[in-house]
Amino acid sequence: MNIDEAKQSLDKVIDKARIHLYKPIQIAEILHRDRTVGDIVLSDLSTYRTGSRKWRDLICIAFLGRTSTSSARYQDDLFNDNATSPSALNALGKENRDKQGIVEAYIYRKFAHRFSQMSTGLIYCVDRDKSNFQLPAFLALFWNEPGLRRSIDKIYEIVVYSLFSALTEALEVSIEVSINQDKIDILREFEDFAQKVIQLSPQQTKLSLKARINRVGITNAADRGLDMWANFGMAIQIKHLSLTEYLAENIVSSVSSDRIVIVCKDTEQKIIVSLLNQIGWKSKIQSIVTETDLIEWYEKSLRGKFSNIIGDKVIKNITEEIQVEFPATDNNELLSFMKIRGYSNLKNEYWK
Repeated sequence: MNIDEAKQSLDKVIDKARIHLYKPIQIAEILHRDRTVGDIVLSDLSTYRTGSRKWRDLICIAFLGRTSTSSARYQDDLFNDNATSPSALNALGKENRDKQGIVEAYIYRKFAHRFSQMSTGLIYCVDRDKSNFQLPAFLALFWNEPGLRRSIDKIYEIVVYSLFSALTEALEVSIEVSINQDKIDILREFEDFAQKVIQLSPQQTKLSLKARINRVGITNAADRGLDMWANFGMAIQIKHLSLTEYLAENIVSSVSSDRIVIVCKDTEQKIIVSLLNQIGWKSKIQSIVTETDLIEWYEKSLRGKFSNIIGDKVIKNITEEIQVEFPATDNNELLSFMKIRGYSNLKNEYWK
């Protein structure tokens, strides 16, 4: 493979990557290891397939505070022929060695740029309050920026969670856990279990809890499963892209709750209902919330009659969740890293 083809493969991986750029960082660290240590053979995948995850994770922990949670199989897709195969890495490695790390520098400059883009969404929240925050404008920041569009699913999660959590809190929703009094003998027999697991005892057979909605917070490479759950039995799945029958079945079958709320774009609602009917799962769906619903509820929360109770909390939730989900590294720290690695002074028109 020549360098033009190899660069195209690398750019494809970068363009498809979510904000955290786990896979591109893994490529950078493979090339760095090859250039500085020389104990791997780029044409031989077995010499770096597993080890490169550890090299990548050291960087990700330092700058992101997290590592990839995707399956090993999904992570290894990085080395497929339609991504950066050993042949592509071999070509990139030669270029990288000949030019003192230029390919590594290229990847880390892309990483820095991606996070500078993400700061736009955070700045939007910080610069606005409940009087002028507009949900459509906020979402458009991510839809209209190719580098951020791959992370729109997490932005939708944040938007939904921030509203649902604030409203649940404002309503002061509570739930009660209790046992059937006719089963008191079983409770006595398993008193230690009841106390440790359910927090009930023969002396206290009822328990009142504040209702809460929680984000799972883990990216699933297969784009299925649970996004949020409530301690009152509800599961929430966010769908912002087109839903196929295969994905619809995976979503419902992978969540054990029989009260699933799906949040989707308006244009997807009829398709989702039709698919769920086809596979016989509609009875598990509690409701479908559309983007129009979200916009209306945001307007009420931020500028409605109860905005003084709810509005500030919604904005605060969004800001905090963005910072947690996308922990932008300190710019000086990243610049220092690139200087130590020798990337700062590398100039090359081809790798601009």
